[in-house]
Amino acid sequence: MTQTWTRILTVTLNPALDVAAETPELRPDEKLRCSLPRNEPGGGGVNVARAVTYLGGRAEAMVALGGPVGAVMRAMIEAEGITVHDLGVGHPTRQTLNVTEGRTGRQYRFMLPGPEWTGADCVAAAAAILGQVRAGDLVVASGSLPPGVPPDFFPALAGDLAARGAGLVVDTSGPALARAARGGASPLVALRMNRVEAEALAARPLASVADAADLASALVLRGAARIVAIAYGAEGTIVAEAGGRWLCHAPDVEVVSRVGAGDSFVAGFVLALSRGATTPDACALGVAAATSAVTTSGTRLCERGATEGYLAAVAITAI
Repeated sequence: MTQTWTRILTVTLNPALDVAAETPELRPDEKLRCSLPRNEPGGGGVNVARAVTYLGGRAEAMVALGGPVGAVMRAMIEAEGITVHDLGVGHPTRQTLNVTEGRTGRQYRFMLPGPEWTGADCVAAAAAILGQVRAGDLVVASGSLPPGVPPDFFPALAGDLAARGAGLVVDTSGPALARAARGGASPLVALRMNRVEAEALAARPLASVADAADLASALVLRGAARIVAIAYGAEGTIVAEAGGRWLCHAPDVEVVSRVGAGDSFVAGFVLALSRGATTPDACALGVAAATSAVTTSGTRLCERGATEGYLAAVAITAI
């Protein structure tokens, strides 16, 4: 049985201004001349909100912004027609650097840490999120946790959201993913991870699609989430729910940049879910959006026309 959601709200606790540039060759101990930088607002939830908009949907972004960089980011997000809600934590917003080596096409991604949060910051952010939410909202928490935020932040939030008639989708990593996978007072609507993260969670290699599907099914059975999605590289994305599990195989394309593919997947996935799509069909739109993203350069996200074109080529197979 499918469910529709009235509004998509994204949460970004650790946003960043993404700076992307290219240099002919990376060499040590030299000043390397780069191309003109491309600056874009970043952080998982911010990117999901932007990608939802690119796909023709609407999303609002709840973001922890602060300082001059935060002010620039807010203006950039709002310029794309996205409503921004401040989480009330004013630490200076960080930056990240993505450098492409022109000679090889390799990408180097330098991620600066976010500011250290206090317990009071966590309480303020949770209160700000809950203050914005109403029944029927689908909240998407994506990205890393800032230092100082406990790994159980998202599972605790899921219970509070469920009590308000809202749902939570989580795409995170590390201890926060491990804690979300254990489940909480209320299951997530969906939990998404990539193969590397899934193997770390399972503490073993997931050598086949069936292995990854077994892990996804086990997490659903455990009550961690109603839907679990695992990106399995070139094979596609595995998605499981109580009623079945599927592989959504991506069409073959030339990969230009993998930056933004995961966020584009989540955007397509939650947009389809919000409109009442079945789980495999929602996964298919996510895979199509991710495919679109990998064909773009730098930190660019999915494009609507390309996504719609790739959707027809996504193969859905029951596992």
